[in-house]
Amino acid sequence: MKNIQKPTIIHPKTLLIGIIAPYNTTKNIESYYEEFISLVESNGIEYDNTYFTRLREIDSAYFVTKGKLEELIKICQEEDIEEVIFSESLNGQQERNLSKALNCKVFDRTQLILEIFEKGAHSAEGKLQVELAMLQHKKTRVAGRGIHMSQQSGRIGVRGPGETAKEKELQHIDRRISKLRSELSDLEKHRQTQRQSRLESKIPLICLVGYTNAGKSTILNTLTKSNVLAENKLFATLDTTTRELYIDHEKKGLISDTVGFIQQIPHKLIEAFKSTLTELQYAHLLLLVVDVSDLNWESEIAVVLEVLKEIEIEKPILYVFNKIDKIENKEIFQFSVRNYQPHILISATSKEGIQPLIDFLRNWYPANY
Repeated sequence: MKNIQKPTIIHPKTLLIGIIAPYNTTKNIESYYEEFISLVESNGIEYDNTYFTRLREIDSAYFVTKGKLEELIKICQEEDIEEVIFSESLNGQQERNLSKALNCKVFDRTQLILEIFEKGAHSAEGKLQVELAMLQHKKTRVAGRGIHMSQQSGRIGVRGPGETAKEKELQHIDRRISKLRSELSDLEKHRQTQRQSRLESKIPLICLVGYTNAGKSTILNTLTKSNVLAENKLFATLDTTTRELYIDHEKKGLISDTVGFIQQIPHKLIEAFKSTLTELQYAHLLLLVVDVSDLNWESEIAVVLEVLKEIEIEKPILYVFNKIDKIENKEIFQFSVRNYQPHILISATSKEGIQPLIDFLRNWYPANY
C-alpha cells in the first residue's frame, strides 16, 4: 500500500511592515507592533519577515517616505517577497503605487481586519455586515485600476488570476451593496420589534464594551454561567450575545456582549456594524472593560471612548479594570486609575475575582426606573 502524501500548501513569501505613524499616540511601541502581529496571526497568515519603523511624515503617494520606500524595495527584491501587509490603512492610490514599486501584492490594516471579521461572523446579520464592509473596501480598490485587475486582486495569501473588466465589476459590487443594505434594513426592523417589546416590559439593559480581547465574554460567562466563546485572541466575539442577568436569584435585567474595538478601526466596519452598535443607545449602563495587563490600557480606553463618541453613544459608564491578578503593586495601580470614576478592579476568571462587579450590580438600578 502506497503512502499518500498530503499536498504541501506553499504560502506566498510575506513581509509584515509595522509602522508608527505621526497620528499614533501609543505610548508602548512594542505593544503596538505585537498587536499588529496578533492581527496577522488571528487571520491565520504565515509570514516570513518583519520590518518595523517610525514615520515623521506621511507621503501622499506611497504613505512611507522616499528613503523608507527604497529600503522596502531592496528588501522585497533580495528576499523575493510576494506579499506585503501594512499595519496601517492605505488609500487606494497608495496601495496601487506601493504594489507597483515593490512588485508584489500589498494589503493594509483595513483588509486584514475585514478578513478576520469575515471569518468570525456567525449570525446572518454579522455576515451581511462584514460582506457590506468588504465590498465597500473593494470598490475603492477597483475604482482606481485599469480595465484589467490581475495585478492586485484577491485576498491575503491567495493566488489567483482575476482579470475582470472594471465597469462590469463595479456594477456587480453596486448591485450587491444595494441588496445587502436592503437585507440589513429588514433585519433592523426585526430588531426594532424585539427592542420595542423589551422597552415596554421595562427590562434594564447592561452592555459590555471595550477593546478587543479585554475579557468581555469571560465576564458575561462568569456572571450568567454561559459558555460564550472566550478565546485569547483578537476579535473572538463579533456577534452580539444577550443573556438574562440574575444577582442573588433576582433578575437584574439583560446583559449584552458586543464586538471589541481596536486602534485605527476601519470606518467601513464602524459604518457596517452601526445597526448592531446602536443597541448601545438603549443601554442603561455600559461596563467598559479594560485589560490592565496591557501596557497600553489608557490608550485603549481612549480608543473605546472615541468610537462611542463617533457613534453618538452617551450612557453611564462603569470602568471595569479586568485581570487585576496580573498587577503586582495594586496600591500604585489604584492611584493610576483614580480619574476613571466610577470603577472597580476584578479578575473575571473566577466568582471570587468578579465579586466587586457583582456587588456593584446588586446595588445598581437604572435612573428613572
